[in-house]
Amino acid sequence: MVRDPGLGFPLPDNECNDKNCPYHGHLKVRGILLEGTIVSRKMQKAGVLLREYLHYNKKYQRYERRRSKISVYIPPCIPVKEGDWVVAGETRPLSKTISFVVVYNKSNPPKSGGGDA
Repeated sequence: MVRDPGLGFPLPDNECNDKNCPYHGHLKVRGILLEGTIVSRKMQKAGVLLREYLHYNKKYQRYERRRSKISVYIPPCIPVKEGDWVVAGETRPLSKTISFVVVYNKSNPPKSGGGDA
């Protein structure tokens, strides 16, 4: 059974029976969506997302580049490897450090499926 979380991304081709999957489980995605690069896949079913963004410095009237690393949950139905550009959605806390789940892999999109993207 595939459930569309309503984010506008294509549904994954693979099936999984993970309860923490937004497509095949009962995990709700709410809040913000973040984009970034996966820099580590050493955890089981999880990884580290590197997010780069610009921050405005009012004193010098310029932007500075900043980076933050965020732990994300990676469902088994979404193929992700290090170096992939992914979209992660905010969810309830899954562990002490994980509050985001990967919902789409921009580097390796699914071959078929519904959605608008």
